[in-house]
Amino acid sequence: MSVITYPELDRPEHFTRANLGWVPWLEPIATDDLTERHYEGLVDRRRDSSPYFRLLARDPEVLAARTKADIDIFQTGSRDGEGLPRPERELGAAAASRVNGCVFCASVHARFSAQLSKREADIDLLLLEGADAAIAALDPRWSAIVAAAAALTATPAAFSAENVTQLRAVGLSDEAIGDLISSAGFFSWANRLMLSLGEPENPTE
Repeated sequence: MSVITYPELDRPEHFTRANLGWVPWLEPIATDDLTERHYEGLVDRRRDSSPYFRLLARDPEVLAARTKADIDIFQTGSRDGEGLPRPERELGAAAASRVNGCVFCASVHARFSAQLSKREADIDLLLLEGADAAIAALDPRWSAIVAAAAALTATPAAFSAENVTQLRAVGLSDEAIGDLISSAGFFSWANRLMLSLGEPENPTE
């Protein structure tokens, strides 16, 4: 099986909150060839329109576990008000994706964080100037969140007790710190899937 290439692909030239597309380098399962086992892996049948998920559906059980973890981390409410609010879970994922260089994942989670927090300028600073600039310029809470996510992403050993202390100092509970670690840690893995299986493209008109 040959690698799919896209000589004329309109690739994004910078990080963005735009609704990007994504194209695979390996052949996804054709929609007509999806079986009920594949759909169980997709969890949400509407995901059959995505070449990324149809590619991951080659291993339906792993895809199902990945998707359910994603939903549990990002789409469930904070536990009894003690967990990390969703805009900040999305911020952690956006910071991890920015550090990893995953333009597609960064666009998705930056968009969610900006929409939910109404802090578009702060999110754009993270996207366009990077994690270090965001850590230096954002308010103490968001700075600590980005710093923790960036440390965990760059190399797990760089995340330390100092990060935990900083997060507690800006008001995060232990449950919220766990949520942040889950969001950044999950996307440190998810970014690698996206980056190794294909590439983003600019929105088509």
